[in-house]
Amino acid sequence: MTAAPTASTRTRANLAAVFAVAVTVLSWGSAFPLIRIGMRALGPLELASARFLVASGLVLVWVAIRRPPLPSAADALRFLICGLFGISVYNGLLNQGERTVSAGAAAFIVNIAPILTALLATVFLGERFSVWGWAGALISFAGVGLIALGQPDGLTFGGGAILVGGAALCSAVYFVIQRPLVPRYGAIACTAYTLLAGALFLAPFLPGALPRIFAANGAPLAATVVALGVFPAAIGYAAWTYALGRFGAARAANFLYLVPPIATLIGFAALGETMSALTLVGAAIAIGGVAIVNTRGR
Repeated sequence: MTAAPTASTRTRANLAAVFAVAVTVLSWGSAFPLIRIGMRALGPLELASARFLVASGLVLVWVAIRRPPLPSAADALRFLICGLFGISVYNGLLNQGERTVSAGAAAFIVNIAPILTALLATVFLGERFSVWGWAGALISFAGVGLIALGQPDGLTFGGGAILVGGAALCSAVYFVIQRPLVPRYGAIACTAYTLLAGALFLAPFLPGALPRIFAANGAPLAATVVALGVFPAAIGYAAWTYALGRFGAARAANFLYLVPPIATLIGFAALGETMSALTLVGAAIAIGGVAIVNTRGR
C-alpha cells in the first residue's frame, strides 16, 4: 500500500503549485512588453519567426525525449491549420498591433480570447451559452471598445487595437480547431505540434531576422528573442501544466486574470508605459465580462 501524504508533503506540493502559477503569470505577462522591445528592431513576422525558431528547438528536444504519438494525416492537416492561426497569424497581428498599443492594453484585449472561443464553440461545436454568457460577452466587448478608444489609433480599421483583437480571434479559432485533438494526443503534445507548424509557416521570414540578430550590436535583440522563445513558450507552458495538475482547470484558470495586470506592471517598469483613465476603466470592464463568462456563462 502507498502511504498517505503527510502534511509537510502536501504543503510542499501546494507551494510548488503556487510557484508554478507565479512562473506562468510572469512568463506570459512578460511576453507583451518583450514584443514591444523586439519590435524596435524587427518587423512583426520577422520577430515571430525568430521567437519560434528558438521555441521550436526546445519543442523538438521534448519530442525526441517524450516521443508523443505522431498525428494521422488528417490530424496533421488540422495541426497545420492550428499553427497557421494560433501561431503565425496570431503573432503577426499581435506584434503589428503592439506598434501602437501598449503592452498592458494588448494583454487585456487578448484576454477576451476565451469569450470568442465560447462563441465559436456554440456555432461550430454545438456548445450552449447561457444568458449570463451573452451578458458577460457584451460587457467584455464594451470594455475592449473603451480600451481601443484609449489607444492612439482608436477603433479605426487597421488600427493597433483592431489588430490585437484580430489576434484574439485567431487564438479562439485555434482553440476550437484544436479541441478534438486534445483527447487523442494530450494538451502538451497538441501545443508542441501546433508550435512546430507555426514555426514552419514563419520560417520564410527568418532571412530578414537573423542578420539583425547576429549583427555586432545585436546582443540585446538576441536576448529579447531568446527570452520570448524560452519563457512564454517553454517554461510558461511547462509551469502551467504542473499548475493544472495540482489545482484543476477551473481553479487554475482564475489565475490567468493576473496576466494582463502583470503585463501592465512590467510595461510600466521596463518601458515607462502608462494607461489612461479610459483604458483602465475599459480593462476593468473587459476582465469583469470574462470573469462572468468563465464562471456563469456555460
